[in-house]
Amino acid sequence: MQITKYNQSCLLVETNDKRILIDPSNIDYTDVMYNKEWVNIDAILITHKHQDHCYGEIIKKIIERDNCRVYTSTEVDKYNHFDNTIIVKENDIIEIFPNIKIEVTHAEHGYLTGMRESNNEIIENIGFIIDDGKIRLYTTSDTINFYNDYKCDILCMPFNGNGLTFGIIDGINFAKQINPKLLLPIHMQHPKGIMNPNIDKLKQELEHNCINYKIMKIGEKINFNDEKIIEA
Repeated sequence: MQITKYNQSCLLVETNDKRILIDPSNIDYTDVMYNKEWVNIDAILITHKHQDHCYGEIIKKIIERDNCRVYTSTEVDKYNHFDNTIIVKENDIIEIFPNIKIEVTHAEHGYLTGMRESNNEIIENIGFIIDDGKIRLYTTSDTINFYNDYKCDILCMPFNGNGLTFGIIDGINFAKQINPKLLLPIHMQHPKGIMNPNIDKLKQELEHNCINYKIMKIGEKINFNDEKIIEA
């Protein structure tokens, strides 16, 4: 399984000859992404309607160009009306390609005063576990802590806090509960610096808790095979 990191929670997952794009963001978007990187896409997974996870204009262009399918919630579909949409909900397990399935997980987006009035409140939020038969990658969406018994090899989760997603301490507790082989912190590139975590403190706490992690740069690729990271 090869993983490419883009801004916020956007990941390109390549496995079993398929290319799966997760939460393409409007933050720091450039046409190079559409023209050279987000190409030959077989499926798009969208966790919720915020534009830093769902850049509708570009998603529509990708769908038209690649004739790919979109797996997302009723709420996202209500605001975007993408072609080739397959509506999914928490606890669904769907074989999206031979030897690749997605499990749709619970997620609880945090709330800040004013989100309802500005139409930014998230009513329907979901995460995804991609299972290729050998490796399970779980991307949580923007979520606060909740009890679960999900299992994965790679855990991709936000650490920006501010009442919207995990902070450092509650996020580490969530990660320890799941106990992945590799943790990939995501959602840490907001244009407003106050929305992002203290990276040095995050590293310190992850290492103190003996969590195997990698903080990827934008555009960086890794391969995960046999429980090891192989630099792409």
